[in-house]
Amino acid sequence: MDLLTPDFGLFLWTLVAFLAVFFILRKFAWKPILGMLGEREKGIAESIATAERVRKEMSELQAENEKLLMQARAERSAMLKEAKEEQERIIAEAREKTRAITDKMMADARQQIEHQKMAALTEVKNEIGNLAVEVAGKILRKQLATQQDQDNYVSLLTEDIKLN
Repeated sequence: MDLLTPDFGLFLWTLVAFLAVFFILRKFAWKPILGMLGEREKGIAESIATAERVRKEMSELQAENEKLLMQARAERSAMLKEAKEEQERIIAEAREKTRAITDKMMADARQQIEHQKMAALTEVKNEIGNLAVEVAGKILRKQLATQQDQDNYVSLLTEDIKLN
């Protein structure tokens, strides 16, 4: 049973050794240990604060990026709309110019056709006139073969001219 009940001497020397180690540790090691623990606690607190600040900045940057992305999408949409309107305007202009050129070409073609028609009619009329004169000449030569027929015909023409 000696193991369960310590001797007074053992108890005293154990207490003296404990107090000596305690005072030595308190005098030389306690302050540096507490200082290191304080620094570590301060470092952890600063790291947590920095992490919180970085998280907040990241959240703000993400919100700003979303805003910029929305603006870029809106600008892209506006640019596409403007490009489409410009395309439609250019197509409409090209159609209008084509229509004007086509109308002018059609008018020029009609005018050329009209001129060619008039020239052809004039040529036909001249040809008909020449043929009529030629036929009339042949008929008159045949009918006015004698001198007396010619004199009678001249008299008739002179009377006709006097009446007009």
